[in-house]
Amino acid sequence: MPSTTHEALIELFRNRPELAAELLTEPLGIMVPRFEQARLDSGDLTDLAPTEYRADAVVVLTRNGTAVLAVIIEVQLARDKRKRRTWPVYLTTLHARLRCPAILLVLCADPDTAGWCAAPIHVGHPGWELRPLALGPDKVPVVTDVDDAPHAPELVVLSAMAHGTHPDRDKVFRALIAALEHVDEDHATLYHDVVLSVLPEAARHHLEALLLTRKYEYQSDFARKYFGQGKAEGEKAGRAEGEANALLAVLDAREIAVPEEAKSRITECTDLDQLDAWIRRAVTATRIEDVLD
Repeated sequence: MPSTTHEALIELFRNRPELAAELLTEPLGIMVPRFEQARLDSGDLTDLAPTEYRADAVVVLTRNGTAVLAVIIEVQLARDKRKRRTWPVYLTTLHARLRCPAILLVLCADPDTAGWCAAPIHVGHPGWELRPLALGPDKVPVVTDVDDAPHAPELVVLSAMAHGTHPDRDKVFRALIAALEHVDEDHATLYHDVVLSVLPEAARHHLEALLLTRKYEYQSDFARKYFGQGKAEGEKAGRAEGEANALLAVLDAREIAVPEEAKSRITECTDLDQLDAWIRRAVTATRIEDVLD
């Protein structure tokens, strides 16, 4: 059964088919024909034989209403030997159905899986081998421009998923937050959750701290909703503990040293108003004394 991450990645293309062309062009260097529209097509690639084949997603680029390129999107979170036999079927079936060039784009969870997916597939006919275009995290563009982020939110989501430990992760996450503020609430929640699900723990805390900072700086609808839910959950498990953890996350994101004595003072505090005041100070502070004194 497909995982949540698998389905969320496919949703990126369902919500914005142009993402397929963007990934082919910049990171993979493929010359994409000029097109006017990108649309999602049926992933059903069943041929005349009884076996049913279904791709994760199919994006079709059109010009003047005519298909100029079809892109099969496959998400591979691990190796799967069966795909080595079905991928050629996908391409030839789609090529025959739409009567246009067809490309296979495989999104991979890690470089090792990408390397495996990119290996040539020999089908037996002389001179015919398929070399899948595999896109691992290392090839996903690093998106840091806050102004451009709202125009390509799905690309920004992939960037945040792939580069949570990048030296510029602060800029990567700020671009993500800017993108989330310009999509509908359902997609903002989905994209936020899938990014958090794949980030290492330290990067996850860093992103949550930036979201909290964003709440106090800009009062964005998404940040207010997200942290409003967090507070509601905190009431059940102990609101003070949740506020203290949020404060520590902000301090960590701002690289403010927290001595053991100060950490104990924070974690032992049960005054919600006091914790809230400390969080507000932490947003602009440069040292722990500016927060607690």
